[in-house]
Amino acid sequence: MTDEANSPSEEVEVFSPFTDSRTAIREFGEIALIESIREVLGENSPASPEGIGDDCAVWTPPPGERVLLTTDPVIFGKHFSENDAPEYVGGKLLKRNLSDIAAMGGNPGPALLSLPMGPDVCHDWLRQFVYGLSMACEQFGVPLSGGDVAAGAPGTFVATLTQTGSSAHPITREGAQIHSPIYVTGALGGSLRGKHLHFLPRLAEGQWLAQQDNLCSMIDVSDGLAKDLLQLIPHGAQANLELDNIPLDQNAETIEQAFCDGEDYELLFTLAPGAELQGWPFATPCQKIGHIRNTRGQGTLIDIASGKPLEFYHPGYEHFQG
Repeated sequence: MTDEANSPSEEVEVFSPFTDSRTAIREFGEIALIESIREVLGENSPASPEGIGDDCAVWTPPPGERVLLTTDPVIFGKHFSENDAPEYVGGKLLKRNLSDIAAMGGNPGPALLSLPMGPDVCHDWLRQFVYGLSMACEQFGVPLSGGDVAAGAPGTFVATLTQTGSSAHPITREGAQIHSPIYVTGALGGSLRGKHLHFLPRLAEGQWLAQQDNLCSMIDVSDGLAKDLLQLIPHGAQANLELDNIPLDQNAETIEQAFCDGEDYELLFTLAPGAELQGWPFATPCQKIGHIRNTRGQGTLIDIASGKPLEFYHPGYEHFQG
Protein backbone atom coordinates (compact mmCIF):
# COMPACT_ATOMS: atom_id res chain seq x y z
CA MET A 1 0.00 0.00 0.00
CA THR A 2 1.31 3.44 -0.89
CA ASP A 3 0.28 6.84 0.41
CA GLU A 4 -0.97 8.82 -2.60
CA ALA A 5 -0.91 12.04 -0.56
CA ASN A 6 2.89 12.03 -0.73
CA SER A 7 4.21 13.27 -4.05
CA PRO A 8 7.68 12.12 -5.26
CA SER A 9 9.11 15.55 -4.38
CA GLU A 10 8.05 15.38 -0.75
CA GLU A 11 10.33 13.96 1.91
CA VAL A 12 8.61 10.97 3.47
CA GLU A 13 9.46 9.63 6.92
CA VAL A 14 10.37 5.96 6.78
CA PHE A 15 9.21 3.45 9.39
CA SER A 16 10.61 0.19 8.03
CA PRO A 17 9.66 -2.87 10.12
CA PHE A 18 13.02 -4.42 9.30
CA THR A 19 16.44 -3.74 10.75
CA ASP A 20 19.39 -1.85 9.44
CA SER A 21 21.60 -1.17 12.45
CA ARG A 22 18.77 -1.68 14.95
CA THR A 23 18.22 -4.67 17.18
CA ALA A 24 16.37 -7.50 15.47
CA ILE A 25 13.97 -9.85 17.23
CA ARG A 26 16.37 -12.69 16.38
CA GLU A 27 18.39 -11.44 19.35
CA PHE A 28 15.53 -12.44 21.66
CA GLY A 29 14.31 -15.89 22.59
CA GLU A 30 10.59 -16.60 22.22
CA ILE A 31 9.88 -16.23 25.93
CA ALA A 32 11.79 -12.94 26.19
CA LEU A 33 9.99 -11.61 23.10
CA ILE A 34 6.57 -12.52 24.53
CA GLU A 35 7.50 -10.85 27.82
CA SER A 36 8.50 -7.72 25.91
CA ILE A 37 5.12 -7.70 24.16
CA ARG A 38 3.29 -8.28 27.44
CA GLU A 39 5.21 -5.39 29.03
CA VAL A 40 4.00 -3.00 26.33
CA LEU A 41 0.41 -4.25 26.63
CA GLY A 42 0.37 -3.65 30.37
CA GLU A 43 -3.13 -3.69 31.86
CA ASN A 44 -4.65 -4.26 28.41
CA SER A 45 -3.54 -7.90 28.69
CA PRO A 46 -5.33 -9.53 31.64
CA ALA A 47 -3.83 -12.20 33.86
CA SER A 48 -4.46 -15.90 33.28
CA PRO A 49 -6.91 -17.53 32.80
CA GLU A 50 -8.58 -14.55 31.07
CA GLY A 51 -5.23 -13.58 29.53
CA ILE A 52 -1.72 -14.79 28.65
CA GLY A 53 -0.40 -17.77 30.57
CA ASP A 54 -2.43 -20.86 29.65
CA ASP A 55 -3.02 -22.89 26.49
CA CYS A 56 -6.31 -21.04 26.01
CA ALA A 57 -7.80 -17.88 27.42
CA VAL A 58 -11.17 -18.13 29.15
CA TRP A 59 -14.07 -15.86 28.18
CA THR A 60 -17.69 -15.99 29.23
CA PRO A 61 -20.01 -13.95 26.97
CA PRO A 62 -22.89 -11.99 28.51
CA PRO A 63 -25.97 -14.10 29.33
CA GLY A 64 -28.41 -14.49 26.47
CA GLU A 65 -25.98 -13.33 23.79
CA ARG A 66 -24.49 -15.28 20.89
CA VAL A 67 -20.74 -15.34 20.31
CA LEU A 68 -19.32 -13.47 17.30
CA LEU A 69 -15.94 -14.43 15.79
CA THR A 70 -13.91 -12.64 13.14
CA THR A 71 -10.29 -12.41 12.03
CA ASP A 72 -8.30 -10.00 9.87
CA PRO A 73 -4.58 -9.38 9.31
CA VAL A 74 -2.32 -6.49 8.50
CA ILE A 75 0.42 -7.50 6.06
CA PHE A 76 3.47 -5.40 5.23
CA GLY A 77 3.28 -4.31 1.60
CA LYS A 78 -0.45 -4.98 1.39
CA HIS A 79 -2.23 -3.21 4.26
CA PHE A 80 0.56 -0.81 5.19
CA SER A 81 3.94 0.41 3.98
CA GLU A 82 7.13 1.82 5.44
CA ASN A 83 5.49 5.26 5.17
CA ASP A 84 3.05 4.30 7.95
CA ALA A 85 3.97 4.76 11.60
CA PRO A 86 3.90 1.39 13.44
CA GLU A 87 1.60 2.58 16.23
CA TYR A 88 -1.05 3.51 13.65
CA VAL A 89 -0.66 0.10 11.99
CA GLY A 90 -1.20 -1.61 15.35
CA GLY A 91 -4.32 0.45 15.93
CA LYS A 92 -5.61 -0.38 12.45
CA LEU A 93 -5.31 -4.10 13.15
CA LEU A 94 -7.76 -3.91 16.02
CA LYS A 95 -10.08 -1.35 14.47
CA ARG A 96 -10.59 -3.24 11.20
CA ASN A 97 -11.64 -6.30 13.22
CA LEU A 98 -13.95 -4.19 15.38
CA SER A 99 -15.59 -2.90 12.21
CA ASP A 100 -16.73 -6.47 11.51
CA ILE A 101 -18.19 -6.67 15.02
CA ALA A 102 -19.95 -3.34 14.41
CA ALA A 103 -21.47 -4.66 11.18
CA MET A 104 -23.17 -7.44 13.17
CA GLY A 105 -24.44 -4.97 15.78
CA GLY A 106 -22.18 -6.60 18.38
CA ASN A 107 -20.23 -5.75 21.50
CA PRO A 108 -16.49 -6.56 21.35
CA GLY A 109 -14.96 -9.20 23.59
CA PRO A 110 -11.34 -10.38 24.01
CA ALA A 111 -8.88 -10.59 21.11
CA LEU A 112 -6.02 -12.94 20.22
CA LEU A 113 -2.88 -11.86 18.35
CA SER A 114 -0.84 -14.05 15.98
CA LEU A 115 2.57 -12.77 14.82
CA PRO A 116 4.36 -14.78 12.11
CA MET A 117 7.32 -12.55 11.20
CA GLY A 118 10.85 -12.61 9.91
CA PRO A 119 13.81 -12.72 12.30
CA ASP A 120 14.95 -9.35 10.90
CA VAL A 121 11.92 -7.45 12.27
CA CYS A 122 13.15 -4.53 14.35
CA HIS A 123 12.37 -4.95 18.05
CA ASP A 124 11.75 -1.22 18.57
CA TRP A 125 9.38 -1.12 15.58
CA LEU A 126 7.50 -4.13 16.97
CA ARG A 127 7.14 -2.51 20.39
CA GLN A 128 5.68 0.62 18.77
CA PHE A 129 3.28 -1.57 16.79
CA VAL A 130 2.15 -3.34 19.98
CA TYR A 131 1.88 0.03 21.74
CA GLY A 132 -0.56 1.26 19.07
CA LEU A 133 -2.53 -1.96 19.39
CA SER A 134 -2.56 -1.58 23.17
CA MET A 135 -3.83 2.01 23.00
CA ALA A 136 -6.64 0.91 20.69
CA CYS A 137 -7.48 -1.93 23.08
CA GLU A 138 -7.76 0.61 25.89
CA GLN A 139 -9.86 2.99 23.77
CA PHE A 140 -12.42 0.34 22.85
CA GLY A 141 -12.30 -1.77 26.01
CA VAL A 142 -10.86 -4.88 24.35
CA PRO A 143 -8.60 -7.18 26.41
CA LEU A 144 -5.73 -8.77 24.47
CA SER A 145 -5.99 -12.26 25.92
CA GLY A 146 -3.20 -14.16 24.19
CA GLY A 147 -1.95 -15.39 20.85
CA ASP A 148 1.25 -16.72 19.33
CA VAL A 149 4.56 -15.69 17.80
CA ALA A 150 6.22 -17.67 15.01
CA ALA A 151 9.28 -17.32 12.78
CA GLY A 152 8.57 -16.43 9.16
CA ALA A 153 10.77 -15.73 6.17
CA PRO A 154 13.12 -12.72 6.36
CA GLY A 155 11.47 -9.54 5.14
CA THR A 156 7.96 -10.58 6.16
CA PHE A 157 5.63 -9.17 8.78
CA VAL A 158 2.07 -10.42 9.25
CA ALA A 159 -0.10 -9.66 12.26
CA THR A 160 -3.45 -11.44 12.48
CA LEU A 161 -6.04 -10.63 15.10
CA THR A 162 -8.90 -12.93 16.08
CA GLN A 163 -11.63 -10.79 17.60
CA THR A 164 -14.54 -12.07 19.64
CA GLY A 165 -17.81 -10.32 20.28
CA SER A 166 -21.37 -10.97 21.33
CA SER A 167 -24.86 -9.94 20.36
CA ALA A 168 -28.36 -10.90 21.41
CA HIS A 169 -29.55 -10.52 17.81
CA PRO A 170 -26.64 -10.60 15.31
CA ILE A 171 -27.35 -8.73 12.07
CA THR A 172 -26.38 -10.50 8.83
CA ARG A 173 -25.92 -9.46 5.21
CA GLU A 174 -29.11 -11.24 4.17
CA GLY A 175 -32.58 -9.83 4.68
CA ALA A 176 -32.92 -6.92 2.25
CA GLN A 177 -36.13 -6.94 0.22
CA ILE A 178 -37.50 -5.32 -2.91
CA HIS A 179 -38.05 -1.60 -2.17
CA SER A 180 -35.69 -1.68 0.86
CA PRO A 181 -33.93 1.71 1.18
CA ILE A 182 -30.12 1.66 1.30
CA TYR A 183 -28.14 3.79 3.77
CA VAL A 184 -24.46 4.36 4.52
CA THR A 185 -22.70 6.06 7.43
CA GLY A 186 -19.85 8.54 7.20
CA ALA A 187 -18.07 9.35 3.94
CA LEU A 188 -16.45 7.17 1.30
CA GLY A 189 -13.25 7.20 -0.78
CA GLY A 190 -9.74 8.53 -0.34
CA SER A 191 -8.63 5.79 2.04
CA LEU A 192 -5.06 5.68 0.71
CA ARG A 193 -4.48 9.25 1.87
CA GLY A 194 -4.41 8.14 5.49
CA LYS A 195 -8.00 7.21 6.22
CA HIS A 196 -7.13 3.51 6.17
CA LEU A 197 -5.18 4.16 9.38
CA HIS A 198 -7.24 6.92 10.97
CA PHE A 199 -10.84 5.75 11.24
CA LEU A 200 -13.28 4.78 13.96
CA PRO A 201 -15.17 1.49 13.82
CA ARG A 202 -18.88 2.29 14.03
CA LEU A 203 -19.54 0.17 17.10
CA ALA A 204 -22.11 2.40 18.81
CA GLU A 205 -23.87 3.05 15.51
CA GLY A 206 -24.03 -0.67 14.72
CA GLN A 207 -25.37 -1.51 18.17
CA TRP A 208 -28.07 1.15 17.89
CA LEU A 209 -29.08 0.00 14.41
CA ALA A 210 -29.31 -3.61 15.59
CA GLN A 211 -32.03 -2.53 18.03
CA GLN A 212 -34.22 -1.01 15.31
CA ASP A 213 -37.15 -3.20 14.31
CA ASN A 214 -36.96 -2.13 10.66
CA LEU A 215 -33.28 -2.98 10.09
CA CYS A 216 -32.94 -5.74 7.45
CA SER A 217 -29.24 -6.24 6.72
CA MET A 218 -25.83 -4.69 7.32
CA ILE A 219 -22.17 -4.92 6.23
CA ASP A 220 -19.06 -2.81 6.74
CA VAL A 221 -17.50 -1.15 3.71
CA SER A 222 -14.03 -2.68 3.64
CA ASP A 223 -13.62 -3.69 -0.02
CA GLY A 224 -15.42 -0.72 -1.56
CA LEU A 225 -19.06 0.29 -1.97
CA ALA A 226 -19.32 -1.33 -5.42
CA LYS A 227 -18.30 -4.75 -4.12
CA ASP A 228 -19.80 -4.69 -0.64
CA LEU A 229 -23.20 -3.47 -1.81
CA LEU A 230 -23.48 -6.58 -3.99
CA GLN A 231 -23.43 -8.65 -0.79
CA LEU A 232 -26.70 -7.02 0.37
CA ILE A 233 -28.70 -7.26 -2.86
CA PRO A 234 -31.09 -10.24 -3.04
CA HIS A 235 -30.83 -12.62 -6.00
CA GLY A 236 -32.73 -11.25 -8.97
CA ALA A 237 -32.68 -7.67 -7.68
CA GLN A 238 -30.65 -4.52 -8.28
CA ALA A 239 -29.68 -1.35 -6.45
CA ASN A 240 -30.97 1.93 -7.81
CA LEU A 241 -28.54 4.58 -6.59
CA GLU A 242 -28.77 8.35 -6.28
CA LEU A 243 -25.19 9.28 -7.18
CA ASP A 244 -25.60 12.83 -5.88
CA ASN A 245 -26.29 11.35 -2.43
CA ILE A 246 -23.12 9.23 -2.26
CA PRO A 247 -21.14 10.89 0.58
CA LEU A 248 -17.59 11.65 -0.59
CA ASP A 249 -14.72 11.90 1.87
CA GLN A 250 -12.71 15.13 1.74
CA ASN A 251 -9.77 13.13 0.35
CA ALA A 252 -11.79 11.60 -2.49
CA GLU A 253 -11.54 13.41 -5.81
CA THR A 254 -13.99 11.31 -7.83
CA ILE A 255 -17.13 9.32 -7.13
CA GLU A 256 -15.35 6.27 -8.51
CA GLN A 257 -13.06 6.39 -5.47
CA ALA A 258 -16.12 6.15 -3.23
CA PHE A 259 -17.16 3.00 -5.04
CA CYS A 260 -13.78 1.33 -5.45
CA ASP A 261 -11.09 2.48 -2.98
CA GLY A 262 -12.18 0.29 -0.06
CA GLU A 263 -11.02 0.47 3.56
CA ASP A 264 -13.68 3.03 4.48
CA TYR A 265 -14.97 0.92 7.40
CA GLU A 266 -18.37 2.58 7.30
CA LEU A 267 -21.68 0.75 7.80
CA LEU A 268 -23.85 -0.02 4.78
CA PHE A 269 -27.35 -1.21 5.62
CA THR A 270 -30.91 -1.67 4.42
CA LEU A 271 -34.27 -1.08 6.08
CA ALA A 272 -37.68 -2.66 5.60
CA PRO A 273 -39.44 -1.68 2.34
CA GLY A 274 -40.71 1.88 2.52
CA ALA A 275 -39.14 2.58 5.93
CA GLU A 276 -37.14 5.73 6.71
CA LEU A 277 -34.40 6.06 9.30
CA GLN A 278 -35.78 7.95 12.29
CA GLY A 279 -34.13 9.45 15.38
CA TRP A 280 -30.48 8.97 14.33
CA PRO A 281 -28.67 9.96 17.57
CA PHE A 282 -25.06 10.22 16.36
CA ALA A 283 -22.84 12.99 15.04
CA THR A 284 -21.68 10.51 12.39
CA PRO A 285 -23.53 11.39 9.16
CA CYS A 286 -25.92 8.80 7.77
CA GLN A 287 -27.21 9.11 4.20
CA LYS A 288 -29.85 7.33 2.13
CA ILE A 289 -28.22 6.48 -1.20
CA GLY A 290 -30.87 4.47 -3.02
CA HIS A 291 -33.19 1.50 -2.85
CA ILE A 292 -33.51 -2.09 -4.04
CA ARG A 293 -35.92 -3.06 -6.80
CA ASN A 294 -36.61 -5.98 -9.13
CA THR A 295 -33.99 -6.38 -11.83
CA ARG A 296 -34.91 -5.37 -15.36
CA GLY A 297 -31.87 -6.89 -16.99
CA GLN A 298 -29.74 -3.72 -17.12
CA GLY A 299 -27.25 -4.69 -14.43
CA THR A 300 -26.94 -4.76 -10.66
CA LEU A 301 -25.96 -1.16 -9.79
CA ILE A 302 -28.12 1.43 -11.56
CA ASP A 303 -27.85 5.23 -11.71
CA ILE A 304 -31.39 6.45 -11.00
CA ALA A 305 -30.87 9.72 -12.88
CA SER A 306 -29.86 8.10 -16.17
CA GLY A 307 -31.38 4.65 -15.72
CA LYS A 308 -28.08 3.17 -16.89
CA PRO A 309 -25.88 0.57 -15.18
CA LEU A 310 -22.68 1.65 -13.44
CA GLU A 311 -20.51 -0.74 -15.41
CA PHE A 312 -17.55 1.62 -15.46
CA TYR A 313 -17.02 0.99 -11.74
CA HIS A 314 -14.89 -2.04 -11.07
CA PRO A 315 -16.16 -4.10 -8.12
CA GLY A 316 -13.83 -2.83 -5.41
CA TYR A 317 -10.78 -4.58 -4.02
CA GLU A 318 -10.16 -8.16 -5.12
CA HIS A 319 -7.73 -10.44 -3.29
CA PHE A 320 -5.24 -12.40 -5.44
CA GLN A 321 -5.64 -10.01 -8.39
CA GLY A 322 -2.91 -7.49 -9.03
